Amino acid sequence: MPHITPEVIGAKLILRGIHLNLSDAMKTAIHEKVGRLLRHEPRIDRIRIDVDLDKTKGALAHFVAKGHIEIGGPDLVASVDSDDAYKSVDLLMDKLDGLLRKRHSELKDKRHHPHAVDLGGPLPKAV
Repeated sequence: MPHITPEVIGAKLILRGIHLNLSDAMKTAIHEKVGRLLRHEPRIDRIRIDVDLDKTKGALAHFVAKGHIEIGGPDLVASVDSDDAYKSVDLLMDKLDGLLRKRHSELKDKRHHPHAVDLGGPLPKAV
């Protein structure tokens, strides 16, 4: 398994702040948490994290963190909202980690417990 360096994380991570500017501390926290995801699944092609400040839900600030993991097979998408940006990112990373674990266990189960395939008719005889 390759070592996950900051350069690898930087090459695979797209980070956006929507309606807010992300601080350096927020960017560093997200980079560390994305490193955890890449350690679990190094075949991830790209991870996009969007942190959005949503002011439509009332007078208080409301943060929505959205994550999109591009990987072989169906992409993994998750979204979490809370009243704190860091909390939103933490919850999002936990949710994406759970999706990666679920995907891995389903693939492992499929590999170790194959199901019978019905071809719908007899096989032709080899000549």
